[in-house]
Amino acid sequence: MSLYLAYNDQNIAVGDTIRVHQRIVEEKKTRTQIFEGVVIAIRGKESGKTFVVRKISVGGIGVEKIFPVMSPSIEKIEVKRKGDVRRSKLNYLRDRIGKAASKVKEKSVDEQFKA
Repeated sequence: MSLYLAYNDQNIAVGDTIRVHQRIVEEKKTRTQIFEGVVIAIRGKESGKTFVVRKISVGGIGVEKIFPVMSPSIEKIEVKRKGDVRRSKLNYLRDRIGKAASKVKEKSVDEQFKA
C-alpha cells in the first residue's frame, strides 16, 4: 500500500487536497478541465501507479475519479492543502455527507517543511 507518490518534484500523499489539470479533447478543440478534491487512495507501482481523487459535487453527491500517474492527459497537479491522516485508504469518507466528507486534519507548518 502506497502513501505517497512523486509527480514533477512534488510529493502527493493520501489526505491531500489537490487540483488535477486534465487535457480534454473535443472534436477539434482541446481544453483544460480542473478536478479538485481529496486524495483517498494511491495504489500500484512504477508506471502502473494510480491515485483516486474524491470531490463533493453540486447537491452533495460524491464524485470519484481514478487518474493514472503516467497519463499524458494530466497537464499538472497542484497541492492546495496537505492532509495529516493515519490510513493509506480513506474509504470512510464515502459514508460522510456534506462538509464532513472533505474534512481531513491539516498538517502543521512544521510537518509540511519536513516532507
